[in-house]
Amino acid sequence: MAPRKNAKGGGGNSSSSGSGSGSGSGSPSTGSSGSSSSPGARREAKHGGHKNGRRGGISGGSFFTWFMVIALLGVWTSVAVVWFDLVDYEEVLGKLGVYDADGDGDFDVDDAKVLLGLKERSPSERTFPPEEEAETHAELEEQAPEGADIQNVEDEVKEQIQSLLQESVHTDHDLEADGLAGEPQPEVEDFLTVTDSDDRFEDLEPGTVHEEIEDTYHVEDTASQNHPNDMEEMTNEQENSDPSEAVTDAGVLLPHAEEVRHQDYDEPVYEPSEHEGVAISDNTIDDSSIISEEINVASVEEQQDTPPVKKKKPKLLNKFDKTIKAELDAAEKLRKRGKIEEAVNAFEELVRKYPQSPRARYGKAQCEDDLAEKQRSNEVLRRAIETYQEAADLPDAPTDLVKLSLKRRSERQQFLGHMRGSLLTLQRLVQLFPSDTTLKNDLGVGYLLLGDNDSAKKVYEEVLNVTPNDGFAKVHYGFILKAQNKISESIPYLKEGIESGDPGTDDGRFYFHLGDAMQRVGNKEAYKWYELGHKRGHFASVWQRSLYNVNGLKAQPWWTPRETGYTELVKSLERNWKLIRDEGLMVMDKAKGLFLPEDENLREKGDWSQFTLWQQGRKNENACKGAPKTCALLEKFSETTGCRRGQIKYSIMHPGTHVWPHTGPTNCRLRMHLGLVIPKEGCKIRCANETRTWEEGKVLIFDDSFEHEVWQDASSFRLIFIVDVWHPELTPQQRRSLPAI
Repeated sequence: MAPRKNAKGGGGNSSSSGSGSGSGSGSPSTGSSGSSSSPGARREAKHGGHKNGRRGGISGGSFFTWFMVIALLGVWTSVAVVWFDLVDYEEVLGKLGVYDADGDGDFDVDDAKVLLGLKERSPSERTFPPEEEAETHAELEEQAPEGADIQNVEDEVKEQIQSLLQESVHTDHDLEADGLAGEPQPEVEDFLTVTDSDDRFEDLEPGTVHEEIEDTYHVEDTASQNHPNDMEEMTNEQENSDPSEAVTDAGVLLPHAEEVRHQDYDEPVYEPSEHEGVAISDNTIDDSSIISEEINVASVEEQQDTPPVKKKKPKLLNKFDKTIKAELDAAEKLRKRGKIEEAVNAFEELVRKYPQSPRARYGKAQCEDDLAEKQRSNEVLRRAIETYQEAADLPDAPTDLVKLSLKRRSERQQFLGHMRGSLLTLQRLVQLFPSDTTLKNDLGVGYLLLGDNDSAKKVYEEVLNVTPNDGFAKVHYGFILKAQNKISESIPYLKEGIESGDPGTDDGRFYFHLGDAMQRVGNKEAYKWYELGHKRGHFASVWQRSLYNVNGLKAQPWWTPRETGYTELVKSLERNWKLIRDEGLMVMDKAKGLFLPEDENLREKGDWSQFTLWQQGRKNENACKGAPKTCALLEKFSETTGCRRGQIKYSIMHPGTHVWPHTGPTNCRLRMHLGLVIPKEGCKIRCANETRTWEEGKVLIFDDSFEHEVWQDASSFRLIFIVDVWHPELTPQQRRSLPAI
């Protein structure tokens, strides 16, 4: 049978030369070779050969001709596919995108290896929600050939997909990346707050002039799209945030905030670039005297190496919601994929169809929350706050959903500056979940944000009675004790709280207050904690410990007029120092009540008062009536009158006064001291590790974000004129947009 088949088909070897699938080598000569005496060869010559009797088969020239024809057909077929849009690449890419396992925007061999278990997913690779991941693996298992060799799978993936995706996906991915890069990327933070809001409060007019405010609880936050809204996450632990302005952790609990301000979406807030750093002059500070012994606190790396406690997945579906899970999941996928507007519509439709569904209502609140951040809209955020309340109020709402809804509602209320509303929400949470100490800790923070330290203290005492080792409660309880001037009592709570490593304790505010308390009791360990705070990134240096900073500004304790660039201002002050002095003395004689005592707990002893003309860039018209010529003199220098992070004021200090070592709140200003009435001996000021004295009619300039200390041991009063100016390296845009302090 075989010879007959060869005769009819023209020879197996001859066909193999064209297809490359026969037993021969595939070359024309091999395909047509054979014994001339064999019957097969004769039949081949008869049926497949030429008339002139030459041996049959395809000659080299003919093979090349057919090869070119096939190649041209392939080229024109490819052109036709692209030209006539025969393949919907968008649809293909969209379907393959769900199998992107390594987060690089396309599906390739590496993705196949990950999904087949041949390669581990790296930490940075994108992960699927559990339900999507399960679907993906199920589809792959169905498509994978049983018993197929792994290498064959790889080759097949390469052949069928690589050429298709190589150009198109990379183009789409680049466009997508460019789009994302153009969007603002907000930051995440611990407690929500500070910058201005539109409808919920007015600018605060302090009744007391503050040079440094020591013990004000203050928090900062900017909107974050990575908020703890996702249904897979349980937010039962304290969350840490990071700074919106620059150096410190977000959620800064400022030890000296002269005005508490809250953030909304309507005011532009300058956010320095992340790559900038605080530049400290190498030749200005000698840290050799700083004690740097070891402190028994786990490093950040060690804390990160500790296996995280596995969070319990919250149960967000009641019995009814389980029956509509498919619809809920479809809407939730839209939200998680960033299709916020579509997700809002989907959840609104679900709420319309199923008004008693807590999960649908909660999803609607999450989408409104996301949309508010995307559109920077306070109005949309208010809707989200209301919808979170509606979700928690529905009957049969799962307890986990109630907790997440109210907790998020409280956070967003704080963001808008609705502190009392937030406090009411937190109080309800504690009533519903009385055994959850983390909620009580949040309630304590709520009281602190309202300035109700006594109520906050009671809350933390309750927490510590139940859980004595709660680090979050300890640092806050220590903070309150220090604000009450119970310095020695505050130290162990602050110290043990930081050492616990609990979430919310590795914060520059607590390092600041622990070191400050230790300095006041003469404990030299203070600088150990300042050093550790610097190593942890909370302070720009051991000396420079301000918490409201802009990165990248030149940092040195003492400045010359030429270095500041404000030489005209300095000349004007020194030229008119007697005029400024005389008006100050007149105010002292005629209205001593205008000089208000320093009340921020900065004095160890003595008498220190101040009379303020400008604060936070706002002129005090009544005060300027007492010193009209001085105010007129300063009007033309916007670097000081427009400095919304400083003051212009007279400062009088009487004999026997000592001001504790302290730092100002921000590195955005420099401070000028003009000597007006200076005793010959006994008055001095130290900034960092250099001590200087005042001279009448001369200006001293220093950066008060560095540690400084003052002594007045003369026999008569000392009077100086303080003029704060913007840091010279701040841009005009920064000066306009930085929130006031």
